[in-house]
Amino acid sequence: MSSPTLRIALAQFDFPVGDVAGNAARMAAWVAEARDVHGADIVLFPELALSGYPPEDLVHRPAFLQACEEALAGLAKACRGIVAVVGWPQAAGSIVYNAASVLRDGKVALTYRKRELPNYAVFDERRYFDVDPDGGACCFEVKGVPVGLVICEDLWFAEPLADTAALGAKLVLVPNASPFERGKTAKRDRLLEMRVQETGVGLAYLNVVGGQDELVFDGASVLVDADGSLHDAAEAFADHWLVADFDADSGRFSRVHWATEDDESWQSQAWRAVVRGIRDYCGKNGFDSVWLGLSGGIDSGLVAALAVDALGADKVTAVRLPSRYTSGLSNDLADEQARLLGIRLETLPIKAPFEGFLEALAPLFEGQEPGVAEENLQSRCRGALLMALSNKFGGLLLTTGNKSEYAVGYATIYGDMCGGFAPIKDLYKTEVTALCHWRNARSRVIPEQVITRPPSAELRDNQTDQDSLPPYDVLDGILLRYVDQELSPDEIVAEGFDAGTVERVLRLVRVNEWKRRQSAPGPKVSHRAFGRERRYPISSRWRD
Repeated sequence: MSSPTLRIALAQFDFPVGDVAGNAARMAAWVAEARDVHGADIVLFPELALSGYPPEDLVHRPAFLQACEEALAGLAKACRGIVAVVGWPQAAGSIVYNAASVLRDGKVALTYRKRELPNYAVFDERRYFDVDPDGGACCFEVKGVPVGLVICEDLWFAEPLADTAALGAKLVLVPNASPFERGKTAKRDRLLEMRVQETGVGLAYLNVVGGQDELVFDGASVLVDADGSLHDAAEAFADHWLVADFDADSGRFSRVHWATEDDESWQSQAWRAVVRGIRDYCGKNGFDSVWLGLSGGIDSGLVAALAVDALGADKVTAVRLPSRYTSGLSNDLADEQARLLGIRLETLPIKAPFEGFLEALAPLFEGQEPGVAEENLQSRCRGALLMALSNKFGGLLLTTGNKSEYAVGYATIYGDMCGGFAPIKDLYKTEVTALCHWRNARSRVIPEQVITRPPSAELRDNQTDQDSLPPYDVLDGILLRYVDQELSPDEIVAEGFDAGTVERVLRLVRVNEWKRRQSAPGPKVSHRAFGRERRYPISSRWRD
């Protein structure tokens, strides 16, 4: 007698952090939709979906944990005629577990506690959760088919899945909250294939989607047959119902409703990650519009295009802030891009506030040669004006600095670093250029001369970035190896870079840690992002 086919509905949706009541209400509606519209036997929600991920220090608040427990009990009552698997933070006295509960017949049937807690990169789960020393594998039956459950990091270790398979599981559900980074999907897919080859179980891997502060979750959920065959990943950065049938005899999935990914290039994924990050950061923090300074340069040009894709042209206002050093070309290119994007463009010259600052400082600056302080005052005039517009009219100010600039401090604190969100903070200058070309290949939204002209802060006559920095291909090559790959200076030099240039660049990285600490959050797209992921001491004498 053949085993029945199970229909599985994977809820690849966004679950805002802290919106316990709202998440529970949406899940109750989605449970009914999975059962009544999609005919599912099981509906799977992501890791910690009830609380949102990562809840961080919210789990230290008893009222928050109590709200999660009460919401889960209420959600269980809605689970009739279908089995639901829901991730949530489970409190047991003073101990908290990263848990997933199986809901059926109006009750919480059983609860699995995550066995492997990540504590690296952006993850701090050991700060918040415990491992149950008596906890083990989880297996339950649905229509006579043994179904197992592991959570995210559990899959990166052999034992949890092996233990689950040893209980007889034919299908294993894997709820995840795994942030996007470049190249991670390919690494994940290799791991899934290896785990299935080790255990011979089918895997339904569901990842959450959406932006949460500096993290962006890509979804990109996937199915793996029991023979190790990997199905096409779901469309990334988009909310979807993903529905598939699982045949327990063959261990194979048949996709019923599954929007697949059609562009897995890094440019496409990085673009959509940043767009989703902008949209969700604004939406979750009550901003319905954004401001940015549009200089006619490549960085602000890219941010403007990203903002329009995220929010719509009617929600984006750009401001030109020319000084005596701003070229006519810069003003013209800013105007051309505003017309291409269909956004409002305002102009606020900074001559008057700049001269006012110089006049106020004249008694103390007397006898001193003009230099960096005067240059940075121009940037700070711009920052003050942009913040004033944001304060007066509402809307979030976007900063336009890239990862190369933040790495070496080529940005003015309280100047062009002013703002609430930094969309391209984790993109090197060479990546900024590549993304501009990629976006223009789909439709021209950034003037070509914005991309090709020599970068300049335009804070003094005839200034270019390369007056102070190595060429960006050299600079980014060094930074990639030092910041992302964590190579030593000697290892970087061994790869062909000039030793003096390497030492100069690394010194700039070290001495500007204090400045980066005060920068706005921005979406992580790389292996090692500044902010919550790369956390070096400000005061440090280590020089390797």
